[in-house]
Order: sequence, then structure tokens, then C-alpha cells
Amino acid sequence: MSRRAIKGLAISVCFAIRLVVRFLREDDIMSELEIVRELARESLTAAASTVELGAFLWERAQRLVRNAEYICQLPELGEAGLQVDRFCLVSAAYFSGAGLARYAGGKGLGAKSGLNDVNDDDLLELSVQVAEQKLAGAIEKSRIEKITRIITESGSYFTRMAEAMVLSDARNLDDMGLVGILNEYGRYICRGKGVSDILKSWQRKKDYRYWQARLEEGFRFPPVRKLAEQRLCTAEEFMDHLNMEAAGRDLEGLVVRSADGKISR
Repeated sequence: MSRRAIKGLAISVCFAIRLVVRFLREDDIMSELEIVRELARESLTAAASTVELGAFLWERAQRLVRNAEYICQLPELGEAGLQVDRFCLVSAAYFSGAGLARYAGGKGLGAKSGLNDVNDDDLLELSVQVAEQKLAGAIEKSRIEKITRIITESGSYFTRMAEAMVLSDARNLDDMGLVGILNEYGRYICRGKGVSDILKSWQRKKDYRYWQARLEEGFRFPPVRKLAEQRLCTAEEFMDHLNMEAAGRDLEGLVVRSADGKISR
């Protein structure tokens, strides 16, 4: 065998070894993520005060993970020189709502009840405590420390931690649009309120420019902010239609047209 052929064979073998190592590492990451995912699911569903709340929190956690993974693929992150630890980010997204499950479980709150005596920072701190307890012994301590730091810093507007910025945008995006409205409506129902109450709440938020402030201050990445703005426009159309139906204005119009003989038969 010629020296050139031996060199080519050696290169091919080295390349094959690198591929095998890469796949083994990816398999290890996926195995660890599956462990984290199951621990998070257990934390959210078992600790919650009701089955409904547990299901709600677990569904939201999965949306946050999906949002975060999509945001990581945006070219803006690479252009800004941001490197993301996918494992720690996904793990943090799974556990970021665990504080609410523990708080609600301790208080005996129903699904999506109002939380008037606790703020977002308190819930994130509770989430950190749950993550530390559940992940201890399951993954490396250094990873647990990074996961909990991501959860904590995701609540800070001034964070420059890439994973925390992504998680923050993922969470804020979930609050916008129709998903956010349905989540809020669920909370209102559990508190014995109806359609007129959510319409009043929506109008108050518009009057005080709540949504505009969320758009301006709640997003780190322009494409995500743009998408949130589009979702908000869709939500506004939905709420306008809901307002029309709740007031019966469409039925009123039907009666007027019928009286004028303009209704099609």
C-alpha cells in the first residue's frame, strides 16, 4: 500500500472515530435530557395541588422547551456571538415552572388560580430549589448550578447570559397571543369570573399600554419580538370578535337587517 493510500486511510479512520464519538455524546445528552424531562414532569404534576394544574404546568413546560429550541436556531444568536448550552437551557425550561407547582401544592390552590401574595422572582427562586433537589445525584453538580443560574437570571432584564435570554424570550412569547389569552381565561374561570371580566382586563391592559411595554421590554431578540407583535395582533382581533359576541352586536345587526327586509332568505 502506498504512503498516500495509508494517509488517506488514516484520515478516513480518524473521521469515522470522530463521528462515532459525536454520536455517542449526542446519545448521552439525549439520555440525560430524558432523565431531566421525567424528573421535571414528576415535579410539575406530582407537586401540584390538582391534576388540572399539573397538566397545565407540564404542557406549558413543553411549549417553553419548544420555543427555546426554535429561538436557538435564529441566526441573530450566532451573529451576536452567543453560544448556548442546549442541555442546560432545555433543562432550565423544563424546571422553570416548578416553583408554581410547589407553591400551589403547599397552598392548596386550584388550577391556574390567582397568586396575589407571591411575585415572579419568588416563584423562580422556588423553581431553583425544586431543580436543585430533584436533579441532585442525577446529573453533574456543575450542570445543576448552571441550570439554576439560567432559571434565576431569566427573570432579570439586565442578564447577558445567553441561555437566560433565550428562556426569557420563550416564556414571554408564550404569554402573548391566543395561548396567553386562554391561559388567563382559565385563571378567571377558576376564580368564578366570566367573559365580561376577561374583556375588562384586556381593555385595562390596552389602556395602560401593558402589552406595548411587554413588547418593548420583554424581548431580547428582534425576530421574536416581531413574532410576539404578530401574535398580539391576532389576539386583538380575537378579543374584538369576542367583545362583539358577548355584547350581542352581531345578533342586533341581524335583527336590524331583518326589519329592513335586507336579510337573505
